[in-house]
Amino acid sequence: MSIGPDFDAPAERHGGDSLKWNRYGGRDVLPMWVADMDFRAPEAVLDALHRRVEHGVFGYARPWASLVEAVVEALARDHRWRIEPDWLIWLPGLVTGLNVACRAVGEPGDAVLTCTPIYPPFLSAPRHAARVLATAPLECREGRWEPDFERIEGALTPRTRLLLLCNPHNPTGRVLDVGELRRIAGLAERHDLVVCSDEIHCGLVLEPGCEHIPLASLDPAIARRTITLMAASKTYNLPGLGCAFAIVPDPELRRSFRAAMAGIVPDPGIMGWVATEAACRHGERWRSRLIEYLRGNRDRAMAAIATMPGLEACAPQATFLAWIDARATELADPAAFFESAGVGLSDGRDFAAPGYVRLNFGCPRALLEEALRRMRLALDRPG
Repeated sequence: MSIGPDFDAPAERHGGDSLKWNRYGGRDVLPMWVADMDFRAPEAVLDALHRRVEHGVFGYARPWASLVEAVVEALARDHRWRIEPDWLIWLPGLVTGLNVACRAVGEPGDAVLTCTPIYPPFLSAPRHAARVLATAPLECREGRWEPDFERIEGALTPRTRLLLLCNPHNPTGRVLDVGELRRIAGLAERHDLVVCSDEIHCGLVLEPGCEHIPLASLDPAIARRTITLMAASKTYNLPGLGCAFAIVPDPELRRSFRAAMAGIVPDPGIMGWVATEAACRHGERWRSRLIEYLRGNRDRAMAAIATMPGLEACAPQATFLAWIDARATELADPAAFFESAGVGLSDGRDFAAPGYVRLNFGCPRALLEEALRRMRLALDRPG
């Protein structure tokens, strides 16, 4: 009988290739910043990778039929979204997809709109594509972050061509409900916008009774103007394998997206494809246990943060990220303050939200407890 994953077991990541852990090499700072988890991948994925290595030949490859079938079947199973195989466009990463979308829609000088706070590549991708970034702030109401549709409408201009959406949202962890999604669809229709929807955290919904609904699954009208970006990388902790995909139902938009990729965007590597298929076909038992563990980590983090002077946080409905409002502490630089106390958090300034920090709770609980202890001690320290 399989014992199952042990999420309490720490993985040794010091001194190797880890971006997350090497940031603070030689210092007593717990890395709770970049969004990768400190958990081993599912055994089914590891087994598939081992089998592919044993084959021993690593020539040029193309996505194979069973891989495509696995993704199509997983979307139908998990999100009740039936897609056609030719809607899939493979990418070496989701951030690549954001940048390609900005190049594929509109012309240089056109505007790209997103809502803040937001994952930093949303803020940089329009500039890389010679587009103009426009933003509208989300609002925290009654314990949850919500789109402010009046502000979104007010931020639109005649040259706005693209809306960058993040759902489930990074960094706040909100999962948009069907009413909000329909309002976004209506806005896109009225203003003739394409929506690029980053849904990479769709497999990590923690809140019981909460469901991720792909925007493009609502109806054919919004599907025609949506680029959906997904990957197995966040759910199954595979970001270093470099594999993501766009789902683009509209043929003309799909041609524009492919044209923007031409000559500059490589295919994923073989191992990323192998891992994606294995995760889609055989990862559900591991994922369900991960959700339980992350839910426990989230609840522990929220309870601890609620007792810390000057900090507030809304419980995320999804992801393994806690978005913490530290403005009441009146610290000039909250991220630097906590780093000096031995906890490395993401700086809210990178998300267009000074005074906030983001904590990654995708780690063994003992590590999370130590980070929370250090944060509390630092805030309680006189002076």
